[in-house]
Amino acid sequence: MTHPQRFAGKTVIVTGSSGGIGEGIARRFHAEGANVVINARNAAKCAKVAETLDADRTLVVPGDVSKSDFADEIITKTVERFGGLDCLVNNAGVGGGGLLHKTDDAEIDRIIDINVKGVIYLSRAAIPHLIKSAMPGGGSIVNISSVSGIGGDSMLPIYNASKGAVTNLTRGLALQIGAKGVRVNAINPSITRSDMVDGVLSNEDTMKAFMNRVALGRIGEPEDIAAAAAFLASEDAAFITGVNLPVDGGVSASNGQPNLAG
Repeated sequence: MTHPQRFAGKTVIVTGSSGGIGEGIARRFHAEGANVVINARNAAKCAKVAETLDADRTLVVPGDVSKSDFADEIITKTVERFGGLDCLVNNAGVGGGGLLHKTDDAEIDRIIDINVKGVIYLSRAAIPHLIKSAMPGGGSIVNISSVSGIGGDSMLPIYNASKGAVTNLTRGLALQIGAKGVRVNAINPSITRSDMVDGVLSNEDTMKAFMNRVALGRIGEPEDIAAAAAFLASEDAAFITGVNLPVDGGVSASNGQPNLAG
């Protein structure tokens, strides 16, 4: 498939891009001509993805986005290598849940540190460079939130809290830096193929329950999220900011009542 070259000569960081949704997003931006920075905590997995991309347009910066020092490091290395930054995709995230009253401090910190602080730290470090972007439509941040950030899940209250924070951070930050020429949007996927949901995908009963809520009758693929991310970062979305876009097969279209259409 041939993609338009909307990002030729531009530079994009995709956190959590050693697999799943993040890898799909990185590959889509690369296919559209971008310089792409691959990131995850696992250096070997990052390198494996990079091996399949044009080395001249790829930089691997492994590390933990929940550490504020690392946010500065990845931005600095990106700008040194490619001369600037045009888009930040905050994709790195972790799942987790269960009964709140049985969840320890370490698990709470793990989810909040990566899903919330990681987005904040990377965005803070990136904004001064995104303001300088010559990208048509301006520099942009694309956050990967979740349908769990616009509604609740019975067994995921901490994850709901973390993704709800990303959802509303997207709105507030869009208002704060829009006049500086930087757009901020988010994507809210439902169940999408990745290592994070392998346990769900292999459980027939759980999958049946999920499919009862997905109007399009299938799970999402990384490419579905990648197409939306590329659109939101592109000139085609130059007048779109502060949006949380469900890419969920119709899950959020429901009010929760059963589907009686058959």
